[in-house]
Amino acid sequence: RLQLMEFAAAAGLSIEAVNSAADYFVRRIPGWQQEIELFRLGPKARIYRPTPTLFLLVKIGRLSDQDLADCLAMIAKARTDALPVDGKRVLAALIDLPPTAEPTALLRQATLRQGLAALGGPRPPER
Repeated sequence: RLQLMEFAAAAGLSIEAVNSAADYFVRRIPGWQQEIELFRLGPKARIYRPTPTLFLLVKIGRLSDQDLADCLAMIAKARTDALPVDGKRVLAALIDLPPTAEPTALLRQATLRQGLAALGGPRPPER
């Protein structure tokens, strides 16, 4: 792991970009292998990054205040850079979250639904 962090630093990436705990959450997403893209290619290593769709799917599971901010930033980047997002899949994952009565969690979910609606396509239904 240390060598990977050194490689990331040498490649100009943030050390925080190397997050071995993320691997656990990524692998829980069905079809995650189709949702990674080559970011950097070196003589001894390849660095992949999640597509915007995978990024959103991973963040939705917890959807803390910071996760919501990260999701909204990714949605904005996807709109600005015309990056593809499987909005239907992300919305389905959002709808499939376990029910909660926590008002702040419901507000974060509603805010994310609005963000997804900004991507275009069908209007996300309220829960």
